[in-house]
Amino acid sequence: MSTPQWHASAAGCRRSQRGAVLYVALLLLLLLTMLAVGGTLTAALELQMAGNAQHRDRALAASEYAIGRALSGAGTDTGATLRDPARPACGDGCRTPGTGDPWDYAAYYDSSAGATPVPGGGHSLGSGIEAYHFVIEASGESARGARSEVTQGYYVVGPADD
Repeated sequence: MSTPQWHASAAGCRRSQRGAVLYVALLLLLLLTMLAVGGTLTAALELQMAGNAQHRDRALAASEYAIGRALSGAGTDTGATLRDPARPACGDGCRTPGTGDPWDYAAYYDSSAGATPVPGGGHSLGSGIEAYHFVIEASGESARGARSEVTQGYYVVGPADD
């Protein structure tokens, strides 16, 4: 009895395909490895970006803390000028509570703006009232070189200089 023709051709076809499954499996494994490595690198980069954003926010919080400290101790001393500003009493050791991030400020009277007369004395305050412009330049720092600088101006209303 002879082997049917279709068996003979199927056996020959199988011989020519030996190892093809191995090549396809290796190709799929390589593709999955590349996807896994790409995903890992992307996750690491996103983690670093999130950390940088956190340090930037901490630096901003430190500079805003410095502005708060400057405003809480702000006086109406027009002797503090741009060349000789008022500085915090803690000097170079100023640290934000909780995080320990350093901060600093310089507060001064803006003599270039001068005193601005309040129109009509400002709601029944009477005459002779002026607004004096002051400026606070604050800075805060955090890890990874994050630094924030904020400038805040404010007015103090008081009697006019005669």
